[in-house]
Amino acid sequence: MRRLEQVQGWLLRVQGVETQVTELRRQGYQESKNCSSGYKVGRKVFKTLQQVQGLTNEGDFKEVPQPVPENLVDERPLPPTVVGLQSTFDRVWRCLMEEQMGIVGLYGMGEVGKTTLLTQINKKFLHTPNDFDFVIWVVASKDLQLEQIQGSIAKKINLFNESWNSRSLQEKSQDIVKNMSNKKFVLLLDHIWELVDLSQVGLPVPCRTSASNKTVFTARELEVCGQMEAHKSFKVERLGYEDAWKLFEEKVGKEILDSHPDIPELAETVAKECGGLPLALITVGRAMASKKTPREWEHAIEVLRSSAYKFSGMESRVFSRLKISYDFLPGDETRFYLLYCSSYPEDYKIFVEDLIDCWISRNQGYSVIRVLLHACLLVEEEDNHVKMHDVIRDMALWIASTIDKDKEKFCEIDPLIIGLITPQDLTQTSKFKNQT
Repeated sequence: MRRLEQVQGWLLRVQGVETQVTELRRQGYQESKNCSSGYKVGRKVFKTLQQVQGLTNEGDFKEVPQPVPENLVDERPLPPTVVGLQSTFDRVWRCLMEEQMGIVGLYGMGEVGKTTLLTQINKKFLHTPNDFDFVIWVVASKDLQLEQIQGSIAKKINLFNESWNSRSLQEKSQDIVKNMSNKKFVLLLDHIWELVDLSQVGLPVPCRTSASNKTVFTARELEVCGQMEAHKSFKVERLGYEDAWKLFEEKVGKEILDSHPDIPELAETVAKECGGLPLALITVGRAMASKKTPREWEHAIEVLRSSAYKFSGMESRVFSRLKISYDFLPGDETRFYLLYCSSYPEDYKIFVEDLIDCWISRNQGYSVIRVLLHACLLVEEEDNHVKMHDVIRDMALWIASTIDKDKEKFCEIDPLIIGLITPQDLTQTSKFKNQT
């Protein structure tokens, strides 16, 4: 049970009067021999007694506690080791505690740690005293369905029953509005790909001036943060070298790293090939956790550099998940130019003007580059250059290698500049550039 807000406010005023009484008793003892001072103290005592009488009259409550909903926050599992997210988490949490910050977006490339960060926020609410009535976790999907989100909310706030699924979207929205009108909540919305209209769901939209409710969401694209009208957006970056090595080292194991004097240096090279992406580090680290000879590690480096999709687990566990970002790009033209960027060597800084020359329309070219940057599939560099993340490049080459020959023409490109490039040309061009 939890005290009603009215009762809680009354108790705070009582505590204030108790402090005044203690101070008056001290003053009365000190001024007992001074008539003038004693008179002033007496007037304060009289006023305090009036306050006490008023509080006594107000304190006749018919209802003192109110039921506390079970599991205000549902505990969610975290990976055994979380590295590289603490500074971002601290900044996001401080932002959430600001009154004017009601909608916060976490965006970044796929599998970089956004869901892990959101889970850490959920855990913080679980173990930190707060005045929210509910912390609601909802997993969205590519094919956004508001009724799915409504169902998750209804289960959390005990609205879900046998007749729930037979109601219309509008009826469900009205039920949620009625139930949540006097409640404070935190909505943690994971994996959204487009605008989620909270008002259609039945939740009040947090405003900038005084945000009593909070919404935190994760997305792969910066555009989604704009569509959601986020009050603050945080980009979740890939791991730096030290954090990446710490994660990789844990997955491989000390026994393997110490099994031969040449392996530690080779292992560092393998870890670097993962480009700081946690999922890639975990997948490759587990695959190498039984390799005790330098030859096996050298072979791993060769495979990761030439055809990373052939490495154990990379296609099914890493590239297939990252490909969702590729699938969600707006149109075949944009997808093609992502594949075209993968034909440049690894870590190559591509001059934006060189890419623009590949488009029939320069404005179209700039637009496509911005889309790829905001989708975190390209990285912005200094002096009007862009670069492709190592693992994203490997994914693009994998996609290019799987495209049928009869699907080779994605869009119209100036043939005088790059010719009629097929997906097979992309992989061959990439191999050639890497050898030069």
